[in-house]
Amino acid sequence: MTGQKIAEFSIPTVKSYPAGITAGPDGALWFTESGGNKIGRVTTAGAVTEFALPNAKSDPEGITAGPDGALWFTEGDANKIGRITLDGQVSEYPLQSPQSQPSEITAGPDKAMWFTQFQGHQIGRITTAGRITEVAIPSNISLGITAGPDGALWFTETQIFGASPGDDVGQLTTGGSVTTFVVPTANSSPLGITAGPDGALWFTEHNANKIGRVTTRGSVTDFAIPTPATHPHAIAKGQDGALWFTEYDANQIGRITTAGAVTEYKVPTQNGAPSGITSGPDGALWFIEHNGNKIGRISAQE
Repeated sequence: MTGQKIAEFSIPTVKSYPAGITAGPDGALWFTESGGNKIGRVTTAGAVTEFALPNAKSDPEGITAGPDGALWFTEGDANKIGRITLDGQVSEYPLQSPQSQPSEITAGPDKAMWFTQFQGHQIGRITTAGRITEVAIPSNISLGITAGPDGALWFTETQIFGASPGDDVGQLTTGGSVTTFVVPTANSSPLGITAGPDGALWFTEHNANKIGRVTTRGSVTDFAIPTPATHPHAIAKGQDGALWFTEYDANQIGRITTAGAVTEYKVPTQNGAPSGITSGPDGALWFIEHNGNKIGRISAQE
């Protein structure tokens, strides 16, 4: 389908390579600039503000709103977790494990933030006071993470870069107990994950070109995306009761109902490479254009 539902807003910093995006407690959207080494803020009217990070080349990636009214984010290259207040004050907390490359981050049910690590076979937890602990997991590479309806954290383990084992969806209790569930499609490379409106978890299968669904009991099903080789990336629950996801290589935004019906919308900027996505306070979905250097907005209303 065409992109008439989509609005785009340019990021002032050239080649900022935005990565993650989340809704903030102030009614704006906050995002990371992995190339610009900044945290950005965009209002629902499209006004963008940027805040520079203290360390050069920290590579900010995932971002989430914390229970303390601040935004928390990962710094992959700096190996730190960052915190930024609504007025732009930044604090940083170094990880215990060297070169773990923290990736995605989410607020947990225990009022702490939980984050994945690209290296090290671990999931991390940080309190609002900055205390960090880590839990061992089977795979070296964990990427997506979200809080589930069962009070646990759910994450993806992937072989996307040749690591083994992988291609699982994992459940992690706040007490540190880990259970993994194999994705049936071989070499699927699960990536983004979110809690759905149906009490299940929904995730992207980056290499398999599918959207997966896993119940809290571990039953996995998946649904094919009509366009081939889209390399779906992130996924978020919309206020319309559907799941919305980014198609990095197809340059599209996808929508899937809980029954598995998929609709796709073209991003106006050519080769925009949509990656992160989140539900905004205005009822729309907001997403990152990693190569397009823009923030996109798509209405959830048909």
